[in-house]
Amino acid sequence: MKYSPRLKEKYIKEIAPKLKKDLGLKTVMQVPKIQKICINQGLGDAITDKKLIDSAIQELTAITGQKAVPTKSKKDISNFKLRRGMPIGVRVTLRGDIMYDFLDKLVAVALPRVRDFNGISDKGFDGRGNYTMGIKEQIIFPEINIDKISRISGMDITIVMNTEKDQEAFALLKEFGLPFKNQNK
Repeated sequence: MKYSPRLKEKYIKEIAPKLKKDLGLKTVMQVPKIQKICINQGLGDAITDKKLIDSAIQELTAITGQKAVPTKSKKDISNFKLRRGMPIGVRVTLRGDIMYDFLDKLVAVALPRVRDFNGISDKGFDGRGNYTMGIKEQIIFPEINIDKISRISGMDITIVMNTEKDQEAFALLKEFGLPFKNQNK
């Protein structure tokens, strides 16, 4: 039996037909779909401490289940002692089954572990149907052992969808179970 993520099955069987009807679309192929999830972790202190990049790569790889790669600076900035090509962050792009598994883990496990959590902002849409949210601490993910981390750092999570309308993207993410603060969009 072939493995298929829970949210992928839910999208095919429940979400796509419901959004087709709710949005008044002619075919299921017009229903918005998540294309990829990009996770970025900027580490400005990596200029002085090179081990931060290695530990961030290990942490992000453990969280996502896919190998993270370092991001390098594009130009020299003398005020920050930054040279072109220096590693200043870590990123990973998730697609397919790994993407659905990460989204499931984010909604069901990680976000409920945030202290004083009352929902994510609905203002993270960019006008082209993509949603970006920031996480302040990587310790909300169960793969991270709080005793073994060198420092707490945040990350940006961007969910890229194949729609140009923010309302359609908001409806899709709400159906996936993302807990938005204001449910009146």
